[in-house]
Amino acid sequence: MSVDKDPRLAMLVDSIVRLSKGELSSRLEPSSARDEVDAVIAGVNLLAEELQQVYEQFEKRVESRTAMLRQAHLDMMKMAMSDALTGVANRVALMDGIEEALGQAVDGAPPPALLLLDLDSFKNVNDRFGHDAGDRVLQEVARRLAGVVRESDIVARLGGDEFAILLPGATMDLALQVARRAVEALGQQIRLDAVDIHCRASIGVRLGTPNQSAEELLLDADTAMYAAKREGRSIIKVFQPVMLYSRQLRSQMATELRDAIRSDELVLHYQPVVELATNRILGVEVLVRWQHPVRGLIPPDTFIPLAEEIGVIHDLDRWVMSTSLRELARWRRELKLDDDFQLRVNLSAVELKQLDLVDYVRALLRELEVPACSLVVEITETAIVTRGEVEMYSLLSLQQLGVGIEIDDFGTGYSSISYLRELPVSMVKVDRSLLSELNTRPGQLEFVAAILQLIRAAGLEAVFEGIETQEQADQLRALGCNSGQGFFFCHPMAADETAALLAGTRYLGLGEAVDDPEITVSR
Repeated sequence: MSVDKDPRLAMLVDSIVRLSKGELSSRLEPSSARDEVDAVIAGVNLLAEELQQVYEQFEKRVESRTAMLRQAHLDMMKMAMSDALTGVANRVALMDGIEEALGQAVDGAPPPALLLLDLDSFKNVNDRFGHDAGDRVLQEVARRLAGVVRESDIVARLGGDEFAILLPGATMDLALQVARRAVEALGQQIRLDAVDIHCRASIGVRLGTPNQSAEELLLDADTAMYAAKREGRSIIKVFQPVMLYSRQLRSQMATELRDAIRSDELVLHYQPVVELATNRILGVEVLVRWQHPVRGLIPPDTFIPLAEEIGVIHDLDRWVMSTSLRELARWRRELKLDDDFQLRVNLSAVELKQLDLVDYVRALLRELEVPACSLVVEITETAIVTRGEVEMYSLLSLQQLGVGIEIDDFGTGYSSISYLRELPVSMVKVDRSLLSELNTRPGQLEFVAAILQLIRAAGLEAVFEGIETQEQADQLRALGCNSGQGFFFCHPMAADETAALLAGTRYLGLGEAVDDPEITVSR
């Protein structure tokens, strides 16, 4: 049968052509003849149906795959803008948010406010309880901060223990309200297992201006935050332009301090430690000062924290150790020092963690021909409270070398006699704060006596610092305290003055204490 004679054949060819072009909805109605042509039409319709099903399934898979890829992209974008540990925004997201809020301010919207928060003493959490506990604390801090802001605000973690809160369209009153709520939220203790942890924060606040860049706003808030940290814990400071000058001055001072250590601008002063029963000089404590060419003599409480902050405390410690031991070696050659005369040198927590500390001290003692028993290293309670492996190795090795170990500023840190018994220490220096109210606060003398007895019970020797009056010296002597130091006996002196004192006498006469505003912190 020809095509011309059967119109179905032309329709069939046309349907096949449309199928080949992707028109899968093309269908032919079979005729009533039910012959071979109808059989072919039925077969083409069936093929079209199957092709359409395959295509629809393919479209669904493509849509599903596209949705998965889109979601994966969104997840990646979210991860790129989120802090992995806490889930809040990260620095990138914060900077984007600041730029957007500042752009809105240019268009007439209220300016944004930025709060920068730094946790107070967070390092102690990691040191005492481990980094896993520290991570959990950071997660809880992020959760609490998220609870004190509006839905439109951004809480971000910038790294370490530093957080930020961005308040788009804010006022100073709103910013301070949020800052106070944050201080209150973080002031509540955090429960970790069976341990209660207090994790407060210092906060800097800066209300933005329309012409500011995001970097400038962040720097100003950061400057205010550091001003808050210098004043204490849980402090809120609003940015003032003068703070930038202070920050620049501190930056300049940091550069000068690095140069000072290299160029010997530092000087050492020495304060005698006295045997209370006889007033005999048992040794001297080494105190470092900075002889600045412009600012004059700078006390240690000004530059020691700066040295720790900028990472030069290690170099400073080594300079003090080397210089003071060389001075002691000279005194031993030129003066008739008592056999039990000891040089007391402060060591920072950073120095105690140096693996080569013991080798360094051993080499110095050998080079200068100074007996190890003539050296006492003073360390603070906080430097060894964690009893880290490196710190314990350093202490044990120094003890085995013959060097004396003394805990400094006892009474201001963790002050636990039980842990002192487990450490390789032989002496405890009781902080001056316990003597300041000795004759004015009821029960203080009995309290000091109890502390002295506890120290003795631990098999340790007590040294009281900050003795400023005859009465204090007599009271400690009556309690059976062996040694002490303070302005009542002698002020810190330069090396040549100390040498002259040691050359002329082994015993200090008794005099009235003179207030010395420069001598506030021992190093």
